[in-house]
Amino acid sequence: MASSSSWELIFKRYCGSHDFDKSPCFISAPMIKDVVSRRKTSTAGKEVRILAKQDTRESRPKIFEDRGLFLLPIKNGEYVIVKGEGYVDIPEIESKAIEYDPKLEFDLDTAHIGDSEMQHVDYAYAISIIRSFMRDPSLVLTIRGRKYTPPFSFNVGSFRIDTKSVQTEVDAGYEGKEQVVLIEAKPSKMSNTIIRQLYYPFRQWQDHTKKPVKTLFFGKSKGEYMIWEFQFVDKNDYNSIRLIRSERFKIV
Repeated sequence: MASSSSWELIFKRYCGSHDFDKSPCFISAPMIKDVVSRRKTSTAGKEVRILAKQDTRESRPKIFEDRGLFLLPIKNGEYVIVKGEGYVDIPEIESKAIEYDPKLEFDLDTAHIGDSEMQHVDYAYAISIIRSFMRDPSLVLTIRGRKYTPPFSFNVGSFRIDTKSVQTEVDAGYEGKEQVVLIEAKPSKMSNTIIRQLYYPFRQWQDHTKKPVKTLFFGKSKGEYMIWEFQFVDKNDYNSIRLIRSERFKIV
């Protein structure tokens, strides 16, 4: 959890009298450092990177939870604190697991060493689970790692947010003949995730291609691979995210 005590002080200094019903509150890395650098606290309570990492509803500081707020980057080292729904639920997949026969003629010994989200995504792609889920045998790996977004604007409720050159990281991205598929992966099951991790890469890559960009959330739990496909009904609306379908696969 982002340090609640540090955020209490940051909030009091810069946003204590701010009316979040009228506008988001701007804050920057230097502003945060100015408050927390003097604190006698752990490293986690001082590092901007850690304080800004609020990937689930539960990882927000208490002052954010109490006021219905969430944090969005608008440029590297610059943020806005916004009132609204910043997260999307990742529901349980209640349908029966699909028994999946890997589409490879040999076993992958090295794919089972370790337990990282990148490893699980790579294995799911290698044995064609990703292609099978998307019904697209033409998908090839073309996107990976950190990049910076072009300028774009979007709405959160009635608020307009302008962003420029925000660093994003896609766990894997694939291009096929008729679509581009992006994956946000987690090593274990999560009940919710911040929409930004799906929305910013979607906006970034949709600007670079005329093909539709599809967004997947990927997880592995109890030996099963789980995939959720999300869609943004309105690309300019952060909260227009909708779950399209989901499936879970069990390797046989």
